[in-house]
Amino acid sequence: MTFFEKNSAHCFPQCVATGVVCFLFSLPVFSIETPKYPLKSLRIVVPFPPGGTADVVMRSISRPLALALGQSVMIDNRPGANTIIATQIVAHSPNDGYTLLATGFPFISNAVFEKNLGFDTERDFSAVARIESSPWILAIHPSLPALSIRALVQLAKSRPGVLTYASNPRGSGAHLIGESLKKLAQVNLLDVPFQGETPAMVAVMSGQCDLLIAHIQPLIPQFNAHKLRALAISSGQRLEQFPQLPTLQESVMPRFELSGTQGLVVPAGTPTAVIERLSEEILRILNLPTIKNQMLREGLHLAPLNHEAYASRIRKDIENMRQMNTGSLF
Repeated sequence: MTFFEKNSAHCFPQCVATGVVCFLFSLPVFSIETPKYPLKSLRIVVPFPPGGTADVVMRSISRPLALALGQSVMIDNRPGANTIIATQIVAHSPNDGYTLLATGFPFISNAVFEKNLGFDTERDFSAVARIESSPWILAIHPSLPALSIRALVQLAKSRPGVLTYASNPRGSGAHLIGESLKKLAQVNLLDVPFQGETPAMVAVMSGQCDLLIAHIQPLIPQFNAHKLRALAISSGQRLEQFPQLPTLQESVMPRFELSGTQGLVVPAGTPTAVIERLSEEILRILNLPTIKNQMLREGLHLAPLNHEAYASRIRKDIENMRQMNTGSLF
């Protein structure tokens, strides 16, 4: 072998390797970027009819949220089956951050009291933010001869099985309060379920039912117009807006306390960055003076939590509901 052949054989692999490296470094550099969010309109699925507490809350934040995100935010009311229909829709939607579910009390109670939901509340959703936490209120038609919750209980005992209360379906907060009232106050009331607070309110105002258990927001105009009479609230403490209104706990149901919450969740698997963006914007919006004042006027109590804290709260609320279920109220 000649000197040239010997050195060529030795150097060839090195030359090839060097050439490959040089070629790779000469290629244009392409960066991998996460797609911007959002690129299209968002939809908030509300499991209640227009005019109810959840609807009012979500419409209140939808406009400033749209301005913050640069995309429209649509409200899609899908009442029915104690919120199960709307929850199924979101559970089976793409986990891309464009479809959100407005949560209420049934989001928690259905996880405990209902079977064959078509989704797993704890597994199929990721929390975005909690917005508010407000109690329910017990109100009656003004023609009913009861000026206090104690007077109502005495009236119900004198008419067993006659007085009717308009509530949301089985497992809802209104239904749970009504059943608790029957058990703890030892009265016999007839439960008449409605698909949402607004139709239940109309039923009492029209005289179809005697009493109503609902959130405060849709009832305030009716109290002011003397079309309904408020008797008690379900929270552990009196409300700042209605200091004269006693709690059920201090009047006829010792140790009883229950409040509902409004929040937002998305399908599980939604990118963390998207959830964090939504959570950050919503909490910022809830801190705006205009939103705070609006919620206060509506009789709502803002109780914002970010996505991590709200996820923890959902788990705790479901566990509390499981413990409440041991009382066999249903």
